[in-house]
Amino acid sequence: MKNYILTVSLFATLSLFAQEKSGAQQFWETLKTHCGKSFEGEITEGPANDDFRGKRLVMHVRSCEDNRIRIPFFVGDDKSRTWVLTLKNDRITLKHDHRHEDGSEDKVTQYGGTTSNSGLPKIQFFPADQETSDLIGYASTNVWWITVDETSFTYNLRRIGSDRVFSVKFDLTKSVENPSAPWGWKD
Repeated sequence: MKNYILTVSLFATLSLFAQEKSGAQQFWETLKTHCGKSFEGEITEGPANDDFRGKRLVMHVRSCEDNRIRIPFFVGDDKSRTWVLTLKNDRITLKHDHRHEDGSEDKVTQYGGTTSNSGLPKIQFFPADQETSDLIGYASTNVWWITVDETSFTYNLRRIGSDRVFSVKFDLTKSVENPSAPWGWKD
């Protein structure tokens, strides 16, 4: 009987470990809790002459599917940018979907990268992929990362081997009114 209890206890313990969620899955679940909400942000790092400075920055976690989350990022009246996150095989891919006002794709669009591992629950890194390297040669050394927790979401870019760093932080404790559809979307 003792062996039986020991075996059952061991099996239950192993089952708990097997059911533990990966960093990517936990990150994904946290991000999905903000679905349908919009948040205002501010640049926390970037060049003093960055075109985004002095403009209202808003992210809208607009579309949440099982394996895809789309987050339009508005810079003032510019509604051309959407961050597209895809979860597949315990890896997350970040792509940048850029559109013109008529909804057509910009010639520089769909660049980004995929995590090299499942990452951590509050941070995911996206090194530039081959598609990015082919499209934008100077972005071959880009690394993007996103952090998310109960109070903030940050989008970050670092171009390795240069001084290029950009970070924008959004306050998740105060939602703002949802903006109208980004370029290429319909309300």
